[in-house]
Amino acid sequence: MKTKRLVSIILTGIIVILTCDRLPDEQESNKLNLTKKSLELIESDNEFGLEFFREVINNDTSDNIMVSPLSVALALGMTYNGADGSTKEAMKETLKLSGLSDEEINTAYKSIIDQLLKLDPKVVLSIANSIWYRLNFTVLPEFIDLNKIYYDAEVNELDFSLPDAKDIINEWVDEKTKGLIPEIIDYIPAEAVMYLINAIYFKGLWKYEFDPEATSEQPFYLTNDQTEVVDMMEMECDLMYMSNELFSAVKLPYGDGAFSMTILLPHSQYTPDNIVEELSNENWNTWMNSFSNEHVVVKLPKFKFKFFRLLNQDLKDMGMSIAFDPFNADFGGINPDEKLYISRVLHKTFIDVSEEGTEAAAVTAVEISFTSIDPSPPTATFFVVERPFIFSIQENSSGTILFMGKVNRPKYEE
Repeated sequence: MKTKRLVSIILTGIIVILTCDRLPDEQESNKLNLTKKSLELIESDNEFGLEFFREVINNDTSDNIMVSPLSVALALGMTYNGADGSTKEAMKETLKLSGLSDEEINTAYKSIIDQLLKLDPKVVLSIANSIWYRLNFTVLPEFIDLNKIYYDAEVNELDFSLPDAKDIINEWVDEKTKGLIPEIIDYIPAEAVMYLINAIYFKGLWKYEFDPEATSEQPFYLTNDQTEVVDMMEMECDLMYMSNELFSAVKLPYGDGAFSMTILLPHSQYTPDNIVEELSNENWNTWMNSFSNEHVVVKLPKFKFKFFRLLNQDLKDMGMSIAFDPFNADFGGINPDEKLYISRVLHKTFIDVSEEGTEAAAVTAVEISFTSIDPSPPTATFFVVERPFIFSIQENSSGTILFMGKVNRPKYEE
């Protein structure tokens, strides 16, 4: 019996050596080829994304939260092409795009999207954009052309009065997220004239998979005196690791190592909100540059959840109030003869983290409406990692953040 056990231990050790012998960074040959302006755009996107994530965390009381800064930035980037005057300046400031011309913004987005999609053959990543506008509503050709050329946007004229109009849009969303997010539009208001939608789908197998047989039920500390039993995965491997006075962190690579999930685990005297308080572009870059090779035993709970939020107030608080103002917004770049404004920004996400890897999706819909004498407001309101944590999924060479979240209660929702 002892001999069998010894052989088993030796074999396990050999498997660990064979599968975890090199760091992700040592095998990363796939990196984004970025111009100076593309680097500036990524820096701007991450600065916007971190502030946006902090805003949502501060305003949302859900147990588990995940947003896609890239999805929101792309949907608003298309919308930005139709903004004018002070509305355009407010959007540019909120999106942290000051210093970049419109052409530089659009060109950089196109370059980054094109490269992200082809970066890692072992990771499935799709980024899709679409524009849907009301039948017989006039849209400037320049606005359509810009978004077709730089965002590869599908453009469709649709009779919004049809009973199944929202279903047609939602079918596109369902297809582009491979069924993870079946719908984004709950109803189409009478004043709505356009939807600008981004959908992102991500599926990556871990470079070093967790062994399902090593998964076991273990306690997860919701608070110091409250626990829940979770399915805790486990692996032992050479990984990129860092620790400071606030938290410890590990990077879990996907596929060929071009993408990874970063887990930020606050020390026992702190919470994820303490990390969120310190989120800034400067701190984030410092943290991301502090990783080094360590032999790590990782214990991570399986988790799967979906998240929805109406982003109007978050974006207003970040400086975009004028874009939501029915009487002062200026979207003359879409149609100069109509008084248009952003009536809703809808955001849905989904994530499934298991032994094999991660499947995630995000959809952002910007609803454009025309101003009526008595605008009708929306009638529907949508209401060993062993403690709450922060996570992000990013492209490693540029640091582009695709998804970011906080997990307080890692239930594996079916």
